[in-house]
Formats: sequence, structure tokens, C-alpha cells
Amino acid sequence: MTNESNEPAKPEVKEKKSLSLNVVSGKKHRGFGAGSIDLSDVACVMIDEGVAYIDVGIMHAKSKVERGIRFSPNKEDVPNGRPCWIVWVAVDRNEEGAFYAGATSCEMLVDTEAKRGWKILADHVNRLDYAIKRRFMLDNIGETEKAALRKLLVEHNAEWWDRSPDELKQLLS
Repeated sequence: MTNESNEPAKPEVKEKKSLSLNVVSGKKHRGFGAGSIDLSDVACVMIDEGVAYIDVGIMHAKSKVERGIRFSPNKEDVPNGRPCWIVWVAVDRNEEGAFYAGATSCEMLVDTEAKRGWKILADHVNRLDYAIKRRFMLDNIGETEKAALRKLLVEHNAEWWDRSPDELKQLLS
């Protein structure tokens, strides 16, 4: 086809829709990507042997600890596993600035020598969802791990820690 100036008509350019993680909600669906969430506000923390550190590979099960490990849903398959914890930390903003808004911990066992591990993937996914929903679930980590997590969060950004809810501070005290 041509337009009035005898130039070929340009095809309509459609905006490419990006794929993102879709979370099912009770709201009526509003089309492609409705209900998608942004995971860029979630920090992935590994606590291993009493040391907490940020490892972005955790989001895709490719952390330093998880690489090369074959995971099983049966705890009995890893009798010599050392306990490690993944902590999902959600960051949010208010009028005062950013703060730690949610934190949940997930247990796993890793036997590096045998290249075997134990974790329950569904638990990791559910706890990630709870962190995104601004909940705190740190009931399965011990005092050493809590101290390591607190130290990491304070050192990473003390202002965020100061603005964080008292519930988090009490859980990690």
C-alpha cells in the first residue's frame, strides 16, 4: 500500500512485551504480564559456616555453594551435609528512604566432597514469595547465623538498617 505522497506505508511497529515472573493473584487478569513482579528489589544472601554474604547466583540456584551439587528432596541422602541457609531480603522505600522490608531464611544441607545436597525447592520459592510480601520468617536459623545476617545488613547499609521495622531488629538481636 502507499499513502497520499506515494511512499510505501510503513508497517505498524508493535512494542515488544518483556517476559517476567508472573505471580498468580486473586485480581482479574489484565493481559500479558499482568501481576508481574520485579525481583531487582530482592537481595540473595548465603549464610555458610557462620559467614553471611550476598551471592546473586542464588536466584537461579547457581550460588558458589550450590554449583556442582546434585540436590535431593530426601534429607537422608546427605548424611554428612553441612547446614547452609539462603536468606531472601526484600528492600522497599518510603518517604524516608530505603529499608529492609522482608526477610526469610531457607535451610539446605551441602556435602561438597560427595557433591550432594538437600533442599526443598518449594520451600525456597514460598519463602521468596513471603519476603517479597514483606514478611519476616527467620525461625529456622541459629544465633550464629542471625548475628552474621545482622552484621551483613548493617555493614551493607546502616541507614537502611536504621529505617527497618523493629520486628526485624528484634528477630536478629
